[in-house]
Amino acid sequence: MTDLDRAFDAVPAPIYTHHERHGETVHRSAPESIRRELAALQVRAGDRVLEIGTGSGYSGALLAHLCCPDGQVTSIDISDELVRRAAAIHAERGVTSVDCHVGDGLAGYPTAAPFHRAVSWCAPPRLPKAWTQQVVNGGRIVACLPITALPSATLIATITVAAGKPRIEALAGGGYAQSTPVAVDDALTVPGRWVDYCDRQPDPSWIGICWRAADDAQHTGARSALGQLLHPGYTDTYRQMELHWRSWYTWTSALGDPQLSLVSLRNEIRGLGHTTPSSAAVVLTDGRVIADGLDSPSLHSLRTWLQRWEHAGRPAPESFACTLMPHGGPDLAGWDLQVGHGSVTSRPAVAAAGR
Repeated sequence: MTDLDRAFDAVPAPIYTHHERHGETVHRSAPESIRRELAALQVRAGDRVLEIGTGSGYSGALLAHLCCPDGQVTSIDISDELVRRAAAIHAERGVTSVDCHVGDGLAGYPTAAPFHRAVSWCAPPRLPKAWTQQVVNGGRIVACLPITALPSATLIATITVAAGKPRIEALAGGGYAQSTPVAVDDALTVPGRWVDYCDRQPDPSWIGICWRAADDAQHTGARSALGQLLHPGYTDTYRQMELHWRSWYTWTSALGDPQLSLVSLRNEIRGLGHTTPSSAAVVLTDGRVIADGLDSPSLHSLRTWLQRWEHAGRPAPESFACTLMPHGGPDLAGWDLQVGHGSVTSRPAVAAAGR
């Protein structure tokens, strides 16, 4: 039995996710995802760990068990309600090695730095420089990072840090809710970032477009594209996409095509494909293809993409060549995770371009 197995056996998930007094919380990650990320994090006894996203407190309790007896977990969340709830359950269980704080996790927690490990249960706009600065030389970060400026197009990156510079060690398909500047009840129905138009009636439908810089201030193009997909003039059956969805969004992100667009229709199903202000076509997770019409230019482009993707063998997300590119803009300093344009390798990890 591994240390990770022992941690999962020792920490009862329902106490955190469905507490008899504090109630149930929707702010929790799937156990299999937590196990995967903690396996990649490789926490050792005595480690100081930064956790971004307190959630239910369950992952923090697991981290505390892994770094005991002398380690410490610093857990940050934007929601004071979640922080209070998790801290109360930790105290009830006698867990003293988790410090829960309210704050913006994108800034890390310099007061408790340096850390040997850092893990994020939300998706920031990019890998924040603050995280790499607060991790020791040789430390490790596991984070969910965007690969294009669309909601839900993310990969899970395992990163090592040397002299403040990050290097990708491994990648896996997966995703978490976007980080938000303020606490929200539901960060999944309508993401807080890269949604260009939302139709909320009768249920939320939204679209994110990579060509947003070419749209007008009223988001006329995004609204038109979403409308054409809500009332398509053409529908066809492609094939089951759900099992290959992560491959599809990774491959299309690698194209770097500005017409790439992601939709969520009536909060029921998502689609990814090609849109313009006058045409739209996406393949949905259930395998349907919808478009504004049979002669749609976007439908032609989507079919071309699908053919090229099939010819590439529906490559797994971890097989793509990725690079961490420095970003020093005014919004959030750090590194953008960029997928190699059409290149697939047997080993995806490459060093960051230095700064």
